[in-house]
Amino acid sequence: MATRPLPRLSHKEALVLGLLAKSDGLYGLQMVANSGGGLKRGTIYVTLGRMEDKGLIRSWTEEAPESAGGLPRRLYAATPQGLRILKAWSALARALKTAVAQ
Repeated sequence: MATRPLPRLSHKEALVLGLLAKSDGLYGLQMVANSGGGLKRGTIYVTLGRMEDKGLIRSWTEEAPESAGGLPRRLYAATPQGLRILKAWSALARALKTAVAQ
């Protein structure tokens, strides 16, 4: 049985999936704040859009509280496929790190 190649996952995509794996949903700017400088305000939404197109994450709109008077905000969460790919990439990275250390 042939194995399927592991889909590409950029560093930013892996960082986003890692953040989302630890939560039930985050806003784009929350991910920027929690990324330790790995994500920037100018690129987060482009990255999120690309990841949603790939099926790695999903998003939904949360209605703004009436007291806030603002616009609805979009929340993002990892899909099961996204979590499986993150797990596979993490295992590959650990194996490579071990191989290089030997």
